[in-house]
Amino acid sequence: MFCAICLFLPCPCTGCRPSASPKYRHLHWCRKSTYAMNEPAEVAGGKVENQPFQGRLLPHERILWSGTPAQGLLFSSRDVFLIPFSLLWCGFAIFWTYSATRQGAPLFFDAWGAMFVCIGLFMVFGRFVFDAWLRQRIHYAVTNRRILILRRAPSANFTSIDLERVPDVQLTGETATRGTLRFGAATSAYPRINGWFPALDPVPQFLGIEQPRRVFDLIMKTRRDDARADRSSSAA
Repeated sequence: MFCAICLFLPCPCTGCRPSASPKYRHLHWCRKSTYAMNEPAEVAGGKVENQPFQGRLLPHERILWSGTPAQGLLFSSRDVFLIPFSLLWCGFAIFWTYSATRQGAPLFFDAWGAMFVCIGLFMVFGRFVFDAWLRQRIHYAVTNRRILILRRAPSANFTSIDLERVPDVQLTGETATRGTLRFGAATSAYPRINGWFPALDPVPQFLGIEQPRRVFDLIMKTRRDDARADRSSSAA
C-alpha cells in the first residue's frame, strides 16, 4: 500500500491514514509503525536525528536510524600489536635520549632523541586522544535507500552506499551493548598509518554504535523489503 501523501513511499501495513496537518504532511500512522520524514522518531532502539544530513537526502528518502561512534577511549583488535610496539618504541627512545645526555653527546643527538620520544608518547597516549576527537565529528545514518557516513573536518567526506549494493556486512560485538558494522572486507590486521586510528579506517563502517544487532537487523530487513518491492514492481 502506498501513502497518498508520500506517493512512492510504501506503507508497511494496511490502514494508512495521512495527517491533514501541513506541518506533518509526511507523517502517517499505521497499526504497526510510525515514520516521519522531517521529525525524529524512535527506530531500532535510538532517536533519529535528521539535522546532520539535512540537504543530503534524496527525494522520498527517510532516515530509519541515526547514531554516532563510541566516544572517549576506544580500543580495536589492532591494539594487540600496536600497544606493545608503541611501548617498546617509547621506552627505547627515552633510554637512548637519556644515555646520550648522560654521556655528553652533542645537542643534535639530544634533539634527535627528543623527537623520537615525542613520537613514542603520541603512539602511547596521543593517538587515543586524536582518535576520540575525530569520532566526535562523525555521524551515521540508515535510510530506506542508503547507508550514510558523514565526517566533518579535518577529514571531511561523505560516504553513501546504496542498500542494494551493500557488500558483505560484518558484525562484531553482537551480544554487546556496543559493536561495529563493517561494509566490506576488512583490511590487513597489520596496521598502516591509518590503522593507528579506528576513525580513519578506509573501510566504511559504523564504529562502536549502540545496539549493533538491532541496526544490523534493520539493514537486512530494509534490503529484503526493497528487493521484494522491486520484484513486485517487475511482476506488475
